[in-house]
Amino acid sequence: MILLSPSILAADFACLGDYMRQADAAGTDLFHVDVMDGMFVPNISFGIPIMESVQKITHTPLDVHLMIVQPRRYIREFARAGASIITIHYEACEDLNAAAALIHECGCKAGLSIKPGTDTSVLEQYLDEYDMFLIMTVEPGFGGQKYMNKCTRKISDLRKMLDEHGLDTDIEVDGGITRENIGMVLEAGANVIVTGSAVFKGDIQDNVRYFKNYFAEYENK
Repeated sequence: MILLSPSILAADFACLGDYMRQADAAGTDLFHVDVMDGMFVPNISFGIPIMESVQKITHTPLDVHLMIVQPRRYIREFARAGASIITIHYEACEDLNAAAALIHECGCKAGLSIKPGTDTSVLEQYLDEYDMFLIMTVEPGFGGQKYMNKCTRKISDLRKMLDEHGLDTDIEVDGGITRENIGMVLEAGANVIVTGSAVFKGDIQDNVRYFKNYFAEYENK
């Protein structure tokens, strides 16, 4: 199943509640919450207080992406704040098996992400530990960046790896996804699509419906 996960980082924070309600009304599947600490990535976003507020205005699952060092320190807190999926970075965590176990213990799905410069081969030893793998198609830290075409091969390589192990694990893709390149990303094997500007800039409901209709047509072809 192909899922849409709009990134609230691209929303106007002064109207965040209204923007999320519009996306909900149009049928979004998830909301992507980017958490940055200014250390793992050169930017600071939002944290637990925003999460606690957001979960009061939506029943849509929160897809939380922890772009922070030593993410195990905060897994329990983000789970309590309403996360349904917690994704951490391969490059930022020393014990990935323990982190996956803790995320599951907290009742959340576990995701593992890699940056554009990290080879997909590092994920093979964790295929049985995680429920989702996130391929970053821009350098993490800032929204509005252009999709890095070299990352398309990484998506297809990961899907091939999963197929060879008999796994149908979700592959999420985050960074520069637009109406123009979504077909290429799906063909490569992704099935959880993070979009920021492509949803929250312009007519939000029309944008969500466009992607949802595109996904439905793609799955039925």
